[in-house]
Amino acid sequence: MERQKSMEKGLLRKSLSIRERKFPNEEAFLESGLSRKSPREITKKAQNDDGECRVTATVFFSTFVAVSGSFCTGCGAGFSSGAQSGITKDLSLSVAEYSMFGSILTLGGLIGAIFSGKVADVLGRKRTMLFCEAFCITGWLAVALAQDALWLDCGRLLLGIGVGLFSYVIPVYIAEIAPKHVRGSFVFANQLMQNCGIALFFIIGNFLPWRLLAIVGFVPCVLHVFCLFFIPESPRWLAKKGRDKECRSALQRLRGSDVDISREANTIRDTIEMSEVDGESRMSELFQRRYAYPLLIGVGLMFLQQLSGSSGVTYYASSLFNKGGFPSAIGTSVIATIMVPKAMLGTIIVDKLGRRTLLMASCAAMGLSALLLSVSYGFESFGILPDLTPIFTCIGVLGHIVAFALGMGGLPWIIMAEIFPMNVKVSAGTLVTVTNWLFGWVITYTFNFMLEWNASGMFFIFSMVSAFSIVFIYFLVPETKGRSLEEIQALLSNSVQ
Repeated sequence: MERQKSMEKGLLRKSLSIRERKFPNEEAFLESGLSRKSPREITKKAQNDDGECRVTATVFFSTFVAVSGSFCTGCGAGFSSGAQSGITKDLSLSVAEYSMFGSILTLGGLIGAIFSGKVADVLGRKRTMLFCEAFCITGWLAVALAQDALWLDCGRLLLGIGVGLFSYVIPVYIAEIAPKHVRGSFVFANQLMQNCGIALFFIIGNFLPWRLLAIVGFVPCVLHVFCLFFIPESPRWLAKKGRDKECRSALQRLRGSDVDISREANTIRDTIEMSEVDGESRMSELFQRRYAYPLLIGVGLMFLQQLSGSSGVTYYASSLFNKGGFPSAIGTSVIATIMVPKAMLGTIIVDKLGRRTLLMASCAAMGLSALLLSVSYGFESFGILPDLTPIFTCIGVLGHIVAFALGMGGLPWIIMAEIFPMNVKVSAGTLVTVTNWLFGWVITYTFNFMLEWNASGMFFIFSMVSAFSIVFIYFLVPETKGRSLEEIQALLSNSVQ
C-alpha cells in the first residue's frame, strides 16, 4: 500500500513539474484547476475527486454502443458451429475445406490485428469501429450469397478482418472513457456481448438455414453503424492528437455537465506529454527493458488464452458433442442458455474479485474441464463406460466454455488496454492482438484434424496449458483493479526499474 502511494505521489510530482514549466504564475495554475499545494494535499484531493466521479448515462450508452461490435464478433464465432452441417451438405465441402472456412475468420482477424493499432491511432477509436463494420457487412453479404467455397471463404475472411480490428479498438476505447472503479466491468461487457452473439447463433442455428443465418448476422452490423454517430470520441486519443478543446468537450460530455473535469483533463494531458518525451515508439523499439514487463504480460496472456483450445471448443462445439455421443442440438442450446448469465456474472464480479483471482479461477476450471474431456474421449476410443461418455462430454464442453467466458475470455483484453502507455499503445497493442489471432488461427485450423487424430491427447495438452497459465498469472500478472491508467503505467515502470 505504501509503495502504491509513493508511486502515485511521484506521478503527481512529474505532472506538477510539467504544468509549472507551462504555467509559471499562480493565476494560470488556478485556471487549469491546479494549485501550488504539496504532493500530499494534491494526492488526497485527487483521491476524493475520483471517489465522487459518477458513471453517467453517456458512459453507459457509449460503452453499450462500442460493445455492440463484440456482438457482431460473437455472431461470427457462433455461425460456424450452427451452419456446419448445412454448408457441408449444400456446397459438398470436405473436412479440410470446412476447417479452412471455420478458421479463416481467425486468419482475417490476424490481418486486421496487424493494422489495428495504426488504424485506431490514425482514424480514432470511433471511426475505426465504423471502418470495421464496412468489412463485416460486406463479409456477411458474401457468405449469404456464396455459391462455392471461394466466395464463402472470401466473405468469412472479410468478416475476420473487421473482427480483428474490433478486438483491439473496443477494449481500448472503453478503457479510455470509463471511470477507473468500473473500468473492469465495462470492458468485460465486451465479453458479455460477444457471448450474446454466440448464444443467439447457437440457438437459431438449430432452426434456420445457413444463408438466412448469415442475413441475421448482417442486421446488427447495420444498426451498430447508425448508433456510432451518437457517441463521443476517446478523450485520451483527442489529447494525444493535440486537440485539447475537443478532449475537454468529450470528457465533459462523459463525466456530466456539472462536473469539474479540469484535474482529469490535466492529468491525461500531462501523462501523454511525459510518454511523448521519447516519441512514438515503433515495433522494433518495443523490445527494450522498460517495455519488457508489460509486453510479457500482454503477449503471454494472449498466447496462453489461445493455446488453451478455447477458440476450437467454441467454433466446433457441435462436432465435440457428436463425437462424444451427445445430441449437438441439445448441447448447443444448453450452452446458449447459460452463456449470457455467466458472462453477466463475470461483468459483475471482475471489479470485486480482481483480475488475478478471476484469471486463475478461470484457468483452473478450464484445465479440469479439458482433463474431463480427455478422459471422456479416452473412454470412447477404448469402449469403456459408454453410458458415461456423453455425460462427461457435455459437462466438459459446457465447463470449458463457461470457465473461459468468466475470465480468460475477456480479462486479457482488459489488461491489454490498461498496461501500455500512449506512446507504445499502437505498436504494443498491435503485437498483442496479432499474437492472439495468429495462435487462434493455428488452433481453429488444426482442431478438426487433431480431433480425428487423438481427441484425448489434444485435450490433455490443453489441460496442461491451463495449469501453466495459473503459474504464469500468479508470478507475473499484477492486479490492476481500482487503479487509473496513469497509476498502472507508473506501477509497471517502477517494477522494471
